[in-house]
Amino acid sequence: MKFTMHRDLIKGIVFVALGATSYGILATFVKMAYQQGFTTAEVTSSQFLLGFAGLLFLNLIFRKKISVSDKNAGRNSVLKLILAGTSLGLTSLFYYYSVKYVPVSMGIVLLMQTTWMGIVLEMILARKLPSPGKISAVIGVLIGTALSTNLITNWQSIDLRGIGWGIMAALSYTIAVFSSNRIALELPFLRRSLWLILGGALMILSLSFQDLGQKFDSTVFWKWGILLSVFGTILPPLLFTLGLPLTGIGLGTIIASVEIPVSVLMAHILLAEPINTTQWLGIILIVGSIVLMNVRPERKIKARELSGL
Repeated sequence: MKFTMHRDLIKGIVFVALGATSYGILATFVKMAYQQGFTTAEVTSSQFLLGFAGLLFLNLIFRKKISVSDKNAGRNSVLKLILAGTSLGLTSLFYYYSVKYVPVSMGIVLLMQTTWMGIVLEMILARKLPSPGKISAVIGVLIGTALSTNLITNWQSIDLRGIGWGIMAALSYTIAVFSSNRIALELPFLRRSLWLILGGALMILSLSFQDLGQKFDSTVFWKWGILLSVFGTILPPLLFTLGLPLTGIGLGTIIASVEIPVSVLMAHILLAEPINTTQWLGIILIVGSIVLMNVRPERKIKARELSGL
Protein backbone atom coordinates (compact mmCIF):
# COMPACT_ATOMS: atom_id res chain seq x y z
CA MET A 1 0.00 0.00 0.00
CA LYS A 2 2.79 2.43 0.85
CA PHE A 3 4.40 1.77 -2.55
CA THR A 4 1.12 2.42 -4.34
CA MET A 5 0.57 5.72 -2.53
CA HIS A 6 4.12 6.79 -3.25
CA ARG A 7 3.75 5.91 -6.92
CA ASP A 8 0.45 7.80 -7.18
CA LEU A 9 2.00 10.88 -5.60
CA ILE A 10 4.84 10.79 -8.13
CA LYS A 11 2.30 10.48 -10.94
CA GLY A 12 0.40 13.46 -9.58
CA ILE A 13 3.54 15.56 -9.37
CA VAL A 14 4.47 14.67 -12.96
CA PHE A 15 0.99 15.51 -14.27
CA VAL A 16 0.84 18.89 -12.49
CA ALA A 17 4.39 19.78 -13.52
CA LEU A 18 3.64 18.95 -17.17
CA GLY A 19 0.45 21.02 -17.04
CA ALA A 20 2.32 24.01 -15.62
CA THR A 21 5.09 23.55 -18.18
CA SER A 22 2.50 23.61 -20.95
CA TYR A 23 1.27 26.99 -19.76
CA GLY A 24 4.84 28.19 -19.27
CA ILE A 25 5.90 27.80 -22.89
CA LEU A 26 2.91 29.64 -24.40
CA ALA A 27 4.23 33.20 -24.23
CA THR A 28 7.45 32.27 -26.02
CA PHE A 29 5.50 30.71 -28.88
CA VAL A 30 3.28 33.79 -29.07
CA LYS A 31 6.36 36.03 -29.22
CA MET A 32 7.73 33.89 -32.06
CA ALA A 33 4.41 34.18 -33.88
CA TYR A 34 4.65 37.97 -33.53
CA GLN A 35 8.10 37.84 -35.13
CA GLN A 36 6.52 36.15 -38.14
CA GLY A 37 4.03 38.99 -38.52
CA PHE A 38 0.93 37.45 -36.94
CA THR A 39 -1.32 39.65 -34.81
CA THR A 40 -2.71 39.09 -31.34
CA ALA A 41 -6.19 38.64 -32.81
CA GLU A 42 -4.95 35.93 -35.19
CA VAL A 43 -3.01 34.10 -32.48
CA THR A 44 -5.75 34.10 -29.85
CA SER A 45 -8.60 33.27 -32.23
CA SER A 46 -6.71 30.34 -33.77
CA GLN A 47 -5.79 29.02 -30.32
CA PHE A 48 -9.32 29.08 -28.95
CA LEU A 49 -11.10 27.91 -32.10
CA LEU A 50 -8.79 24.93 -32.52
CA GLY A 51 -8.88 24.34 -28.77
CA PHE A 52 -12.67 24.21 -28.86
CA ALA A 53 -12.55 21.85 -31.84
CA GLY A 54 -10.09 19.58 -30.02
CA LEU A 55 -12.19 19.48 -26.86
CA LEU A 56 -15.33 18.83 -28.91
CA PHE A 57 -13.55 15.88 -30.53
CA LEU A 58 -12.59 14.49 -27.11
CA ASN A 59 -16.14 14.94 -25.86
CA LEU A 60 -17.44 12.97 -28.84
CA ILE A 61 -14.94 10.17 -28.23
CA PHE A 62 -15.92 9.84 -24.58
CA ARG A 63 -19.56 10.83 -25.04
CA LYS A 64 -20.98 7.61 -23.54
CA LYS A 65 -19.04 8.01 -20.32
CA ILE A 66 -19.72 11.76 -20.17
CA SER A 67 -23.46 11.43 -20.86
CA VAL A 68 -23.86 9.25 -17.78
CA SER A 69 -22.07 11.79 -15.58
CA ASP A 70 -23.88 14.94 -16.69
CA LYS A 71 -27.39 13.68 -17.35
CA ASN A 72 -28.75 15.94 -14.60
CA ALA A 73 -26.94 19.08 -15.79
CA GLY A 74 -29.21 21.88 -16.91
CA ARG A 75 -28.98 24.65 -19.49
CA ASN A 76 -28.38 27.17 -16.72
CA SER A 77 -25.11 25.44 -15.77
CA VAL A 78 -23.90 25.54 -19.38
CA LEU A 79 -24.66 29.25 -19.70
CA LYS A 80 -22.82 30.00 -16.46
CA LEU A 81 -19.76 28.09 -17.70
CA ILE A 82 -19.77 29.94 -21.01
CA LEU A 83 -20.00 33.24 -19.14
CA ALA A 84 -17.14 32.22 -16.83
CA GLY A 85 -15.11 31.22 -19.86
CA THR A 86 -15.13 34.77 -21.16
CA SER A 87 -12.59 35.59 -18.43
CA LEU A 88 -10.28 32.91 -19.83
CA GLY A 89 -10.49 34.53 -23.24
CA LEU A 90 -9.72 37.94 -21.77
CA THR A 91 -6.78 36.49 -19.84
CA SER A 92 -5.13 35.16 -23.00
CA LEU A 93 -5.87 38.35 -24.92
CA PHE A 94 -4.45 40.62 -22.20
CA TYR A 95 -1.46 38.35 -21.54
CA TYR A 96 -0.52 38.17 -25.21
CA TYR A 97 -0.88 41.93 -25.51
CA SER A 98 1.45 42.28 -22.52
CA VAL A 99 4.28 40.17 -23.99
CA LYS A 100 3.99 42.26 -27.13
CA TYR A 101 5.45 45.20 -25.20
CA VAL A 102 7.56 43.57 -22.48
CA PRO A 103 9.85 40.52 -22.30
CA VAL A 104 8.27 37.12 -21.63
CA SER A 105 10.06 36.95 -18.27
CA MET A 106 8.26 40.12 -17.20
CA GLY A 107 4.93 39.04 -18.68
CA ILE A 108 4.78 35.78 -16.71
CA VAL A 109 5.70 37.57 -13.47
CA LEU A 110 2.90 40.08 -14.05
CA LEU A 111 0.45 37.25 -14.70
CA MET A 112 1.48 35.64 -11.41
CA GLN A 113 0.16 38.68 -9.55
CA THR A 114 -2.99 36.59 -9.45
CA THR A 115 -1.36 35.00 -6.37
CA TRP A 116 -2.04 38.02 -4.18
CA MET A 117 -5.12 39.11 -6.11
CA GLY A 118 -6.75 35.80 -5.21
CA ILE A 119 -6.01 36.44 -1.53
CA VAL A 120 -7.54 39.92 -1.75
CA LEU A 121 -10.64 38.56 -3.49
CA GLU A 122 -10.95 35.85 -0.86
CA MET A 123 -10.63 38.46 1.88
CA ILE A 124 -13.37 40.63 0.34
CA LEU A 125 -15.79 37.76 -0.14
CA ALA A 126 -15.12 36.15 3.24
CA ARG A 127 -14.92 39.53 5.02
CA LYS A 128 -11.97 38.24 6.97
CA LEU A 129 -8.34 39.32 7.07
CA PRO A 130 -5.86 36.81 5.64
CA SER A 131 -3.49 34.93 7.94
CA PRO A 132 -0.04 36.39 8.76
CA GLY A 133 1.51 33.71 6.53
CA LYS A 134 -0.53 34.84 3.54
CA ILE A 135 0.24 38.49 4.23
CA SER A 136 3.96 37.64 4.33
CA ALA A 137 3.59 35.74 1.07
CA VAL A 138 1.90 38.72 -0.60
CA ILE A 139 4.75 41.00 0.49
CA GLY A 140 7.23 38.46 -0.85
CA VAL A 141 5.46 38.30 -4.21
CA LEU A 142 5.40 42.09 -4.54
CA ILE A 143 9.09 42.44 -3.65
CA GLY A 144 9.95 39.57 -5.98
CA THR A 145 7.97 41.25 -8.75
CA ALA A 146 9.92 44.50 -8.31
CA LEU A 147 13.20 42.59 -8.52
CA SER A 148 12.33 40.23 -11.38
CA THR A 149 10.95 43.00 -13.59
CA ASN A 150 13.86 45.39 -12.92
CA LEU A 151 11.21 47.84 -11.79
CA ILE A 152 13.55 49.49 -9.29
CA THR A 153 16.59 50.10 -11.52
CA ASN A 154 15.12 50.33 -15.02
CA TRP A 155 11.60 51.63 -14.48
CA GLN A 156 12.09 54.44 -17.03
CA SER A 157 12.75 51.97 -19.87
CA ILE A 158 9.78 49.70 -19.13
CA ASP A 159 6.85 49.99 -21.52
CA LEU A 160 3.88 50.84 -19.31
CA ARG A 161 1.50 49.35 -21.86
CA GLY A 162 2.97 45.92 -21.15
CA ILE A 163 2.65 46.47 -17.40
CA GLY A 164 -0.96 47.55 -17.76
CA TRP A 165 -1.97 44.61 -19.95
CA GLY A 166 -0.13 42.22 -17.64
CA ILE A 167 -1.98 43.45 -14.56
CA MET A 168 -5.29 43.20 -16.43
CA ALA A 169 -4.39 39.64 -17.44
CA ALA A 170 -3.71 38.75 -13.79
CA LEU A 171 -6.99 40.30 -12.68
CA SER A 172 -8.93 38.48 -15.40
CA TYR A 173 -7.18 35.20 -14.55
CA THR A 174 -8.08 35.62 -10.87
CA ILE A 175 -11.73 36.01 -11.80
CA ALA A 176 -11.54 33.07 -14.21
CA VAL A 177 -10.04 30.69 -11.65
CA PHE A 178 -12.45 31.78 -8.92
CA SER A 179 -15.59 31.49 -11.03
CA SER A 180 -14.75 28.39 -13.06
CA ASN A 181 -14.04 26.37 -9.92
CA ARG A 182 -17.41 27.16 -8.39
CA ILE A 183 -19.72 26.61 -11.33
CA ALA A 184 -21.30 23.36 -12.52
CA LEU A 185 -18.95 21.12 -10.56
CA GLU A 186 -21.34 18.23 -11.22
CA LEU A 187 -20.21 18.13 -14.85
CA PRO A 188 -17.22 16.02 -15.99
CA PHE A 189 -14.12 18.09 -16.66
CA LEU A 190 -14.12 17.51 -20.44
CA ARG A 191 -17.62 18.92 -20.73
CA ARG A 192 -16.83 21.81 -18.40
CA SER A 193 -13.66 22.62 -20.32
CA LEU A 194 -15.60 22.58 -23.59
CA TRP A 195 -18.08 25.24 -22.44
CA LEU A 196 -15.40 27.34 -20.73
CA ILE A 197 -13.30 27.45 -23.90
CA LEU A 198 -16.40 28.23 -25.97
CA GLY A 199 -16.97 31.27 -23.75
CA GLY A 200 -13.36 32.31 -24.23
CA ALA A 201 -13.59 31.88 -28.01
CA LEU A 202 -16.78 33.95 -28.20
CA MET A 203 -15.19 36.75 -26.17
CA ILE A 204 -12.05 36.83 -28.33
CA LEU A 205 -13.99 36.75 -31.60
CA SER A 206 -16.30 39.55 -30.45
CA LEU A 207 -13.38 41.79 -29.43
CA SER A 208 -11.22 40.92 -32.44
CA PHE A 209 -13.96 40.92 -35.07
CA GLN A 210 -12.92 44.19 -36.67
CA ASP A 211 -9.21 43.27 -36.79
CA LEU A 212 -9.93 39.81 -38.17
CA GLY A 213 -12.20 41.29 -40.82
CA GLN A 214 -9.49 43.62 -42.08
CA LYS A 215 -6.64 41.13 -42.08
CA PHE A 216 -6.53 37.44 -41.31
CA ASP A 217 -3.74 35.08 -42.32
CA SER A 218 -5.23 31.58 -42.19
CA THR A 219 -1.77 30.00 -42.07
CA VAL A 220 -1.71 30.91 -38.37
CA PHE A 221 -3.94 27.89 -37.75
CA TRP A 222 -1.35 25.31 -38.72
CA LYS A 223 1.77 27.36 -37.96
CA TRP A 224 0.86 28.31 -34.39
CA GLY A 225 -2.80 27.61 -33.67
CA ILE A 226 -2.39 23.85 -33.27
CA LEU A 227 0.60 24.26 -30.95
CA LEU A 228 -1.05 26.92 -28.81
CA SER A 229 -4.38 25.10 -28.59
CA VAL A 230 -2.75 21.85 -27.48
CA PHE A 231 -0.49 23.44 -24.85
CA GLY A 232 -2.86 26.23 -23.85
CA THR A 233 -6.42 24.88 -23.90
CA ILE A 234 -6.41 21.08 -24.13
CA LEU A 235 -3.50 19.54 -22.20
CA PRO A 236 -3.37 21.71 -19.03
CA PRO A 237 -6.96 21.05 -17.82
CA LEU A 238 -6.52 17.34 -18.49
CA LEU A 239 -3.16 17.14 -16.70
CA PHE A 240 -4.26 19.25 -13.72
CA THR A 241 -7.46 17.24 -13.31
CA LEU A 242 -5.45 14.02 -13.31
CA GLY A 243 -2.68 15.33 -11.06
CA LEU A 244 -4.24 17.60 -8.44
CA PRO A 245 -6.37 14.91 -6.77
CA LEU A 246 -3.15 12.94 -6.22
CA THR A 247 -1.05 15.83 -4.91
CA GLY A 248 -3.63 17.94 -3.10
CA ILE A 249 -4.19 21.65 -3.63
CA GLY A 250 -1.26 22.85 -1.50
CA LEU A 251 1.45 20.67 -3.03
CA GLY A 252 -0.14 21.03 -6.48
CA THR A 253 0.00 24.82 -6.31
CA ILE A 254 3.65 24.69 -5.27
CA ILE A 255 4.51 22.38 -8.18
CA ALA A 256 2.50 24.52 -10.60
CA SER A 257 4.75 27.48 -9.79
CA VAL A 258 7.32 25.80 -12.05
CA GLU A 259 5.48 27.68 -14.79
CA ILE A 260 7.50 30.81 -13.94
CA PRO A 261 11.07 29.48 -14.39
CA VAL A 262 9.96 27.38 -17.38
CA SER A 263 8.59 30.47 -19.10
CA VAL A 264 11.74 32.46 -18.35
CA LEU A 265 14.08 29.69 -19.53
CA MET A 266 12.12 29.11 -22.75
CA ALA A 267 12.30 32.82 -23.57
CA HIS A 268 16.01 32.84 -22.79
CA ILE A 269 16.73 29.79 -24.97
CA LEU A 270 14.45 30.47 -27.95
CA LEU A 271 14.27 34.27 -27.92
CA ALA A 272 17.65 35.07 -26.36
CA GLU A 273 15.96 37.26 -23.75
CA PRO A 274 18.54 38.29 -21.16
CA ILE A 275 17.96 37.63 -17.48
CA ASN A 276 20.28 38.77 -14.70
CA THR A 277 20.95 37.62 -11.16
CA THR A 278 18.58 40.16 -9.64
CA GLN A 279 15.74 38.89 -11.78
CA TRP A 280 16.45 35.29 -10.77
CA LEU A 281 16.42 36.34 -7.12
CA GLY A 282 13.02 37.95 -7.68
CA ILE A 283 11.67 34.81 -9.34
CA ILE A 284 12.99 32.65 -6.51
CA LEU A 285 11.34 34.98 -4.00
CA ILE A 286 7.98 34.71 -5.83
CA VAL A 287 8.15 30.92 -6.00
CA GLY A 288 9.22 30.80 -2.34
CA SER A 289 6.26 32.99 -1.38
CA ILE A 290 3.90 30.65 -3.22
CA VAL A 291 5.41 27.73 -1.31
CA LEU A 292 4.98 29.62 1.99
CA MET A 293 1.38 30.36 1.12
CA ASN A 294 0.54 26.72 0.48
CA VAL A 295 2.55 24.82 3.08
CA ARG A 296 -0.19 23.62 5.37
CA PRO A 297 -1.84 20.32 6.36
CA GLU A 298 -3.41 18.76 3.30
CA ARG A 299 -7.08 17.96 3.14
CA LYS A 300 -8.51 15.25 0.98
CA ILE A 301 -10.41 16.60 -1.98
CA LYS A 302 -12.52 15.01 -4.65
CA ALA A 303 -11.37 15.01 -8.23
CA ARG A 304 -14.65 16.55 -9.33
CA GLU A 305 -13.98 19.63 -7.19
CA LEU A 306 -10.81 20.26 -9.18
CA SER A 307 -12.24 19.97 -12.67
CA GLY A 308 -11.66 23.08 -14.76
CA LEU A 309 -8.51 24.26 -13.02
